[in-house]
Formats: sequence, C-alpha cells, structure tokens
Amino acid sequence: MKIFKFGGASVKSAEGVRNLQSIINTEKDNLVVVISAMGKTTNALEAVTNSFFSQKPDLMRNVQIVKDFHEQIVSELFNDRTLIDTLLDELYKKLHDIVCQKPTKNYDYEYDRIVSFGELISTTIVAAFLNVEPTATKTCKFVDIRTCLKTDENFREGNVNIDLSEKLCHTIFTFEDTNCYLTQGFIAGTLTNQTTTLGREGSDYTAAILANLLNADSLTIWKDVPGVMNADPKRYDEVVIIPRMNYKEAIELSYCGASVIHPKTVKPLQNKKIPLHVRSFIEPEKQGSIINEFQERVQMPPIYINKNNQVLLTLRPRDFSFIAEERLSHIFSILAGYKLKVSLIQMSAISFSLCIDYNKIHFNALISDLKDEYEVLYNTDVELITIRHYTQEIVDKLVGEKVVFVEQRNRNTIRFVVPTN
Repeated sequence: MKIFKFGGASVKSAEGVRNLQSIINTEKDNLVVVISAMGKTTNALEAVTNSFFSQKPDLMRNVQIVKDFHEQIVSELFNDRTLIDTLLDELYKKLHDIVCQKPTKNYDYEYDRIVSFGELISTTIVAAFLNVEPTATKTCKFVDIRTCLKTDENFREGNVNIDLSEKLCHTIFTFEDTNCYLTQGFIAGTLTNQTTTLGREGSDYTAAILANLLNADSLTIWKDVPGVMNADPKRYDEVVIIPRMNYKEAIELSYCGASVIHPKTVKPLQNKKIPLHVRSFIEPEKQGSIINEFQERVQMPPIYINKNNQVLLTLRPRDFSFIAEERLSHIFSILAGYKLKVSLIQMSAISFSLCIDYNKIHFNALISDLKDEYEVLYNTDVELITIRHYTQEIVDKLVGEKVVFVEQRNRNTIRFVVPTN
C-alpha cells in the first residue's frame, strides 16, 4: 500500500485535477490519496478568518472570492453538476452559518473552523470527479479524515493522539471494498468532533502520519518541482536535483525552512523506515528524489534556503540582569502562547536575539507582553538565508554586500539575517 499526497499547486485548476486522475490511474497498488486545499485557497480563507474575527465589512466579499475560485474549476470539470452542486452547497451553507455568528475570543479556534473548508471543498470536488466522470478507471472512496485522525484541542497546532488514531484508521482504511481512498491533509478532529489543523503546510504531515499508522510501503509527495532541489528554482537559475538524501539531512532542511518538506513530516517516516519520494506532477514519468536511511555517505551539494516573512527581535532585560535560564523560560513561554516558531537564536550576557515568523495578528500583543521586562528592538522586514554545505563562493554570491544583522556558522551550516530585498 502506498500514500500519495497532492499539494495545492497540483489541484489549482481543472487541468490539475485531470492530471491527478491520470497519475493515480496508472498505480496498481492500494492507495491512500491525501489532498490539500486548491491553489491559494488557504490564504483566501485566512483572509476570511481575519475579516470574521475583526468583523470587517469585506467579510462576505472574501467568502465570495473562495466560492468563485472553486466555481471556475467545477464548471470546467463536470458535465452533470447535480451531485457536486448539492455537496458544495451544503459546505458553503456551513461556512456561511459560521461567519454569520459572532466570533469567540479564541482566534485559533475560529481559524481552524474556517480554514479547514479549503480541504473539505477540494476533496469533495476531486472525489466527485474521480467517481462520477466517465474517464475514471480508478474510483476512490471518500474519507473525512476528522473521523479517524484525532488530536487534542490545541487549535492550529493539534497534537495527534497516535494510539487512538491508529485504531480508528485501521477500522476505516481496510481496503476490503476499494483499492483507493481519498482524504484531506492538514485537518483533524478532536474527541468532541471539533475541527483542528496540524500547522501551516500540514498536509505533508498528515500523509506521513497515515503512512506510519497504516505501515505504508512508501509516501510520495507530488510537487511542481522535479524533486528536492538545492535551491528554490523560482528564485535561482542554477539549481540541481538532489536524487538521494538521508532522513537527518531532510530534517535539517525542513527546520531551516525548506518549503519542499514540512518540518514534522520526516520523523513518522523515519520511525518505520518508510521511504519518502518527492516527484513532479508535471513530469510524473521522472523519478525525482528519495529520502531514506542510506548506509553509505550521500554526497550533498551546497543547499540554500531563503525564509521570508521574518522578524528579528532583540530583548535586553531592563534591570541589566543576565539572560539566565529563568528568563529564557519566560520568553519561550510567551512565544509558545502565540504559537510562534523560532527560526534562529543568538544570545550574549545581557541580550537575546531571535528570528521568528511574522504574524501581524499577534505581533503587537507579543511586543506588549515583552516590553514590561525587556527593552525590545525589532526589524520586521527581514529574511533568513541558510546555506548547508556552504562554500565561500556560495556565501559571496548569496550575501555579497548585504547588511547582515546576525550571522551564525558551524561546520556544515551558515545562516544570515538580512533585510528583505
């Protein structure tokens, strides 16, 4: 049995959905297909969430943007729209009912309720197309992942209950009456049937968890790139495919911000030695990259990662006391409260600098929580450049004459916080 995961770029159009169909039609093994929200739907639903939570007048216009985007895809996919319109109208009504209420005080709870519709809508459309259209040669049984992937109530970063989820998954993904299941990535459910999400870009993590729980032979993530690259091909001209990579290297890259792999994806696969394939849905005949446990040393080229939308914070105790363990604990407890990810840390005796993801919803509140005890300096328009297996030539090429706020290096990795171009 194999797990196939298709991201938003692979299903952003009717052509993409048809291409997905052709890829899974060629697979003879049992399959679980995990699908993300279509295109940039998550971003669009985040706009809906922000308008709803702040009660802005553009709320319904933002909802309509989501509906219009999917309407275009549906109109190109289906000849007979009777079934799909019924299914989508039911979802749109649920979304409408939510945004017509007054929001609670819990932004993360509202975020999960609303943003999850991206995956619910995408899988409804794809499942209907695969199972209804006459071109279908492999039908896929639809599964609402919230019924079998269970988390706590840590909204936006749900922690999966592995034991319970494993039992539920084995009762649902039996392959007794089908050889293909289709379900959502990114979302899950609590014991009280509230919707949670697993963190931004969490569909890869969903696929990895399912591969682990169901003892899959492999996981394939279908991307718009031909494999794991040593740099973002949309940003750099001279890039190469890395055909083989160890789990440890993949974890390092994901931690540094490599968008091709979600940070939490690798561990569930490594635990059961399940190989991870990264392949192109544009050129599915190519083998792409494989991440696995290789006994021999795998030679790696210089790999460079640009992580945008960062904030550089520098904190100095107002009483000039040392940055000791109790202060670090206090700082990280505040960051955890806002679910902010730390990308880089640097400290001296009386200052503590860190690079974090910028969240404009929480940023002012974060600064307010910190400024009573600390002098707070920050730069909001910065990016983090990471170079693995660096050479001086690559450092000069990527950093050059840029202003460098923070620099760190060890034997294998060098990192720079610089102003965004």
